[in-house]
Amino acid sequence: MATRVFRRFASTAAKTAAANSGLTKYGGRRTVTLIPGDGVGPELTAAVQRVFKGMRAPIDFEEIAFHGTDDNAVEKVQEAITSLRRNGVGLKGVLSTPRGRATRKSLNMQLRTELDLYANVILCKSPEGMDTRHKGVDVVVVRQNTEAEYTGLEHEISPGVVESLKVISREESIRIAKFAFDYAQRNGRKKVTAVHKANIMKQGDGLFLKCCKEISALYPDIVFEPMIVDNTSMQLVSKPQQFDVMVTPNLYGNIIGNIGAGLVGGAGMVAGFNVGYDFAVFEPGARQAGDIVAGKPSVSPVGMLSSAALMLQHLGMDTYAAALQKALDEVVQEGVVRTKDMGGDSTTEDFTDAILAKVAV
Repeated sequence: MATRVFRRFASTAAKTAAANSGLTKYGGRRTVTLIPGDGVGPELTAAVQRVFKGMRAPIDFEEIAFHGTDDNAVEKVQEAITSLRRNGVGLKGVLSTPRGRATRKSLNMQLRTELDLYANVILCKSPEGMDTRHKGVDVVVVRQNTEAEYTGLEHEISPGVVESLKVISREESIRIAKFAFDYAQRNGRKKVTAVHKANIMKQGDGLFLKCCKEISALYPDIVFEPMIVDNTSMQLVSKPQQFDVMVTPNLYGNIIGNIGAGLVGGAGMVAGFNVGYDFAVFEPGARQAGDIVAGKPSVSPVGMLSSAALMLQHLGMDTYAAALQKALDEVVQEGVVRTKDMGGDSTTEDFTDAILAKVAV
């Protein structure tokens, strides 16, 4: 699972975010912003709250609860951003953006850009004890998180013709490439694959690829491998074990991360986080579809709980983080308690109870 992957890589961005995170209260407690989000988010974040309470983790949550469909969602996002600026660290579920509202930008993207959470890290690792499509997968997707196709720059240039702009900058490409190679170096990873489509988007993806090559020269002990995104997709589903760290522009990272989740047990099994120089927000690495599982009591909380363990590491609470991750690994390996999306018929509450039985103080 996602044991000790965040602290060890600690780049300048992560170190600064950790140093600036939630003000310490009496007794060494920390305040963390909690955004339950939409779909199954409230159910998953409730599991984290139960586990933290049971293990007596010194965390206090400042909860900002709202839905992406709410009329005041934009105002609530600003409230969440203010909370995150104050606390430095957050845990969140996905925020849905209503389809068909051309004037409503992605609320998740608003959080990322205003807090400069430029790196999204998705951890795709085969869990021991589960029957997944491939064994031995251990891929880290490092996704540029604030530009490219997600800038929301699109308009109708004439009736029936829409132009969407993809923005690739040298500054952001260098920054995400440096982050990916730093991560690889600090975690003993051997290879970084840059995913691109520079054969077609010669200037945009060409610039991204050029920046990755430039940064790779600073890390002679790490193999650098450029790969076109369509070939990457085929290679990932046929032989994912060949990949180690993958660095991508925004949209490709979203797609590659979801493919990776499918290879290791589904969206509910993948941890992730978003980080910048000053702030860090932890959330599952893939979106569990709310229109399929929302309202049902059988959803895997593994991805959310693993993300919460990473958050504890980030805050310097190593003992709590290790205990939580150990419990997660053991419950998954034992295979007695599994939610429907894990191939069983247990409820989310059942799974949370199994974790609590191992970590409660």
